[in-house]
Amino acid sequence: MTVLVNTAEGLYCPAAKAWIDPHRPVQRALITHAHADHARPGCDEYWSTSASEGILRQRLGQTINLCTLNYGEQQSIGDAQVSFHSAGHVLGSAQIRLEVKGEVWVVTGDYKRCSDPSCAPFESVPCDVLITEATFALPIYRWSDGATLARNIQDWWQGDRSRPSLLFCYAFGKAQRILAELAAIGVDEEVLLHGAVETVTRHYRDAAIPMVPSRPVSDIPRKESLAGRLVLAPPSAHRSSWMRRFPSPQTAFASGWMAVRGARRRKGYERGFVLSDHADWQGLIRTVKDSRAKQVYVTHGQNDVLARYLMEVEGIQAAPLAALG
Repeated sequence: MTVLVNTAEGLYCPAAKAWIDPHRPVQRALITHAHADHARPGCDEYWSTSASEGILRQRLGQTINLCTLNYGEQQSIGDAQVSFHSAGHVLGSAQIRLEVKGEVWVVTGDYKRCSDPSCAPFESVPCDVLITEATFALPIYRWSDGATLARNIQDWWQGDRSRPSLLFCYAFGKAQRILAELAAIGVDEEVLLHGAVETVTRHYRDAAIPMVPSRPVSDIPRKESLAGRLVLAPPSAHRSSWMRRFPSPQTAFASGWMAVRGARRRKGYERGFVLSDHADWQGLIRTVKDSRAKQVYVTHGQNDVLARYLMEVEGIQAAPLAALG
């Protein structure tokens, strides 16, 4: 049975008459999480987790037609049973489980397996067919734990209190994880935020996620020195006019891509921290095995590499998502 098919709008479930993270406006969209490449405007009806509601409405409009479910709650949509299960990616992120006539398919969306104090942990969901992402599907990508990363950031920040420390990271998910990881190792000093980070962080505070104190940079009087302060900002602010506020800062970038030699130098940062909200190589393999899926489809990033590895080394039936009709 084919529970999902590829269409021009994206993955479509005929039984539910719904698309998952559609590329274009459709009648009914099931949304894995609120990042812009997964949640697009213009759909007639949206379904997501309850924890995603605040950020989805901020990004797509307060008046969107949005239905929400708690993690694990089952809902009949058309002839399909639909439920959302934590993906451990960002606040409210989910894998989507679809059951049609006893066959279970799971679409992971984006996910990670390592501990993250800013969102619910990944849940393994048994299924017949698994559709997994493959953003970092090469053996070179292996992540350290969050506490090690937070101590490295703290050492870098505290190592030079004579100038501001600008740490660039994605405004939704990555920044809030850094605030939460710092709190988890006992840091309680206030961190300053770019406006784009601040607007998303409010939703995490509404969800009672423990994080270090923070304040928008714009709330600091212009005459006040910012030397010794840690500031989180999105990559788009790097080398922008916004940086004129910070004389001679030290700069760093937090991303999974910092695991690749030369990436930091090409982007012009003094320091790189390897931090990702996607699964590393080991996390991808573990997820496929945990699912016990008979068939795996792979999408995004190194999909051909992961599919070939699963076939040739693990003996699991796998193919890039394009092979799905």
